[in-house]
Amino acid sequence: MQKYILTTGPALAGEVPLSQVHSGKNIYRINGAHGTVSEIERSIQNIRGQIPGADILMDLPGNKVRTANISVGIQLEKGKTFTLLSSQFNYPDFYRHLKPGMVAWANDSVFEFEVVSADSEKIVFLSKSSGVLISNKGVHVRGIHKDIPFLFEKDRQLIRLANQYKLEYVGLSFVRTPENVKEAKALIGEGTQVISKVETIDAVENINEILPLVKYILVDRGDLSTEIGIEKIPRFQRYIIDKALYFDVKVFLATQVLKNMETKPIPTIGEIEALYEIMKSGVYGVQMSEETAVGQYAAECVQMLERMNQEVMTERIRI
Repeated sequence: MQKYILTTGPALAGEVPLSQVHSGKNIYRINGAHGTVSEIERSIQNIRGQIPGADILMDLPGNKVRTANISVGIQLEKGKTFTLLSSQFNYPDFYRHLKPGMVAWANDSVFEFEVVSADSEKIVFLSKSSGVLISNKGVHVRGIHKDIPFLFEKDRQLIRLANQYKLEYVGLSFVRTPENVKEAKALIGEGTQVISKVETIDAVENINEILPLVKYILVDRGDLSTEIGIEKIPRFQRYIIDKALYFDVKVFLATQVLKNMETKPIPTIGEIEALYEIMKSGVYGVQMSEETAVGQYAAECVQMLERMNQEVMTERIRI
C-alpha cells in the first residue's frame, strides 16, 4: 500500500500535531462538507504551517443533500412524524424532487424516513428509526439526482481555493457520469490530480467511461451503501477494484476501515482481517475519516495502518 489519506479535524492537525504521524505516504484530507470556505482556508494554512510540503486533498462536498441550520438535535422516534424546514437543508429546492411515499436514508443509512409531504416551506417525514438527527448529515433519496446540479456553489468556491493554494488533490463527490468529471476538470488547475469518488450506482454503471478520465478513484463504501444496500458492498467493491486495475487506475478505499479506533485504542479482529484483505487486493491506499478527524486515537490509527502494511509486505517477501 502506497498512500494513506488522513482526514484532518479537531483531532488530527488539532489536538494531535501532524509531526507525530507524518510520512511521505500521508495525504491530508480536508472534508469540504464541514465548515465555511474561510474555515477551510484556515485548515489549509494550518496543515501547511505544520508540514510545509504536505500533500493535501480538498474533498468537495458535492451535490449531496445535507441537513443544515439545526441548532438542537431533532429527537426521532420510530413510527412518528417530524418536520424539517426547506431552510434546514443545504439545497433549499430539495422539496421539488420529493413525492409522498419516497424513502430517504440519512447519516450513511443509520436512519430511514418516508416522505409524507413536501412543499416550499417544509418537508414532513415518517421516521422508521429512532435517534437524534443533527446538522450536516446526508439525506439520500434514490433516483432524483439527474435533475440536481453536479456542482453546488460551495464546490466551485472550494475549487477556486484549491487552485489558489495549488493543492495536490481534489476529490470529486457523487460523480455519476463522465461529463461530471469533465465539468470539474475544466475548473481545476494544472498540477492538481483529480480523485473521482465512486459512491453512486450511476458511477458504477458508467465506470468504463469514467476510468479513462482519471488516474485515481476512491470507493466510498458508506455513501455507496445507501444506493445499493449494505449487503452488496463486498461484491461491488471487488468489481470496482478489478475494473480500476484493468484500466491502470489507482484505487483508494474509504469508510469504517478502523471504525473501532474512534473510541478504542485497538481495532476489532474483524477490522484487521478486512484491512489485511484490502491491502492484498491491489488498492493504492485507504482513507481514515472519523478515525483521525474526531477519533480519540488518531495517531494510533496511523501506526496501525503502517504495522499492517509492514505485515503484508513481510509476508510477500517470505513467499
